[in-house]
Amino acid sequence: MFKSEALPPCIVLGLETQIALGVVRELGRAGVPVIGIAQSRHALGLRSRYLARRVIIEQPRSELMLEQIRALGEEFGEIPLLTISEVNLKWLLDNRQRLGKVKAILPQADALSVVLDKGKTLAIAESLGISVPRTSEPESVEAIEQLAGTLTFPVVLKWKDPNVIGPLLSAHGMSLLKAEYALDSGQLSVIGKRYQPLGKYPLIQEYCPGTGLGQFFFMHDGEALRRFQHIRIAEWPPEGGFSSVCESLPLTQHAELQEKSIALLRAIGWEGVAMVEYRLDPQTGKAVLMEINGRFWGSFPLAVQCGAGFALLAYQVNGLGRPAALGEVRTGLRCRMMATEIKRLIRILLAPQKISDPFFKPAPGRELKRFCSDFFRTGVGYYVWSRDDPAPFWADVTNMILRRT
Repeated sequence: MFKSEALPPCIVLGLETQIALGVVRELGRAGVPVIGIAQSRHALGLRSRYLARRVIIEQPRSELMLEQIRALGEEFGEIPLLTISEVNLKWLLDNRQRLGKVKAILPQADALSVVLDKGKTLAIAESLGISVPRTSEPESVEAIEQLAGTLTFPVVLKWKDPNVIGPLLSAHGMSLLKAEYALDSGQLSVIGKRYQPLGKYPLIQEYCPGTGLGQFFFMHDGEALRRFQHIRIAEWPPEGGFSSVCESLPLTQHAELQEKSIALLRAIGWEGVAMVEYRLDPQTGKAVLMEINGRFWGSFPLAVQCGAGFALLAYQVNGLGRPAALGEVRTGLRCRMMATEIKRLIRILLAPQKISDPFFKPAPGRELKRFCSDFFRTGVGYYVWSRDDPAPFWADVTNMILRRT
């Protein structure tokens, strides 16, 4: 797509996940010299052959990291920087005046604050005619117990902003749960009392059946320069969470919903990449909004496999101010995250009682058949493994065996 000698480098901050690895591979394959900054020497992205330079700073979001970023700007000039996690996005926003010549590709702070707040996101979506789950935001155990008499069970409990509540939960020795189910008022009361020492409580949402439908966009000046979508074939945990297997869909499907998603991002004032996630009920065809991820998302390797070019767009359009150069996006391709695939299969085959969704019906034979047949199916890729860049896979396996992070 580009001649490498004409391209300035791009910094990728945070190489610890398959998401960052996908960003590095997409940029590197297009001839972009990628400078990777890792926060751990065990980061799987450090092993990618598509890195032009490797930097390790084991003090994330520190003065030392700011110094390193400024030094790279002095060496290479006004080069773009991409990052993955919300915590790094927020840190860069707070320090955007301290990056020297480096141009961090970031959303507007007010837009990010809306996206990180599920309550605000759902309110705007509902005003635009998008289906959202009925949601309550209790402030006490007493409020939860009063709500119980008005709810239809089961209900799902989710934190309004996981990035804010995470440190508080950790300080109280509690784990951050992406979603938790209450099957009746008794279970709901128990969950509420668990969080009483925090003085903070998760949102309570109506249960929405179905599977995950992700719609992905690159927004620029209020327009969607790129669209992409996938359906989740399998999720971890099995009752719903994030993709362990997903498959790209033609843009002719769910076209009306795409327009609603774009209208939502436009109303928020979003710029750059975003995932709009729905729960799609295959029985009724109804799609209910779950959340927006205002960053490169967990299943990003599928978008890379399909040639969607989201990282390249961020580099070109936001980083260099150049017009987009878009190719065809392939559909019908499938991508797998093997670590979670194996955990999921073990859960379904050996411990189905741990599946908290009362409406999830395990089908062990079908799941085992699909798991095995995907190894022989054409058009199946992997979140980490890549034939042209195998070293990150072996690093990931080593990290899992040695339980390194």
